[in-house]
Amino acid sequence: METVADTTTAQAAAPRRTPKPRADALRNRERIIAAAREMFVEFGPDVPLDDVARRAGVGNATLYRNFPDRAALTHEVVLAVTSRTTRRAAEAVAAETDPFAALSRFVHAAADERIGALCPMLSGVFDRDHPDLLAERDRLEEAVEGLVSRAQSAGRLRTDIAVGDVLVALSQLTRPLPGIACLDIDRFTHRHLQLFLDGLEAPARSELPGSAATLENLRRRD
Repeated sequence: METVADTTTAQAAAPRRTPKPRADALRNRERIIAAAREMFVEFGPDVPLDDVARRAGVGNATLYRNFPDRAALTHEVVLAVTSRTTRRAAEAVAAETDPFAALSRFVHAAADERIGALCPMLSGVFDRDHPDLLAERDRLEEAVEGLVSRAQSAGRLRTDIAVGDVLVALSQLTRPLPGIACLDIDRFTHRHLQLFLDGLEAPARSELPGSAATLENLRRRD
């Protein structure tokens, strides 16, 4: 016959279930990340966190309960932007049969994901070598490499560029200068991205100075 001691021992041995976050708590967290992403693009990575909370429509306590410091929030924004942009690459491949059209679709989608927010954030004080971030970075780079390789193999993309050229241009063309409240900035962003894409199509109409930007070039920190 089972004793009270046996029952107590069994309960202690059973794994404890971690309660799932409430739906409203998850929504608040997502709103904070989305607001931070937009404000990092607009004003740079040093924007006051109280302003991020205000933009997200939550109290300061809610923000700090989810993200105890700027490094924690920056980590999650970089992770979110990177993973969402990688998904856009897969969606572009699935939606377009023409490899160059897939690359073009991805470039515009990456702009909508605010990939331009990554560069200033990556220069901030946080763990850039965190395993989660490195894994997502590798997935994104692999996806963009696939887009570029397929377009070049099909003869649709000029051969004197590399993946780094696409990523550098995306960063430069999708990030307004911090503090400039330019209305309808996306209208100009996509216009200039299309000019860039027109220059990528084969056959090449000019000879590019210098050498192609590779992923190795982008990873150098010195």
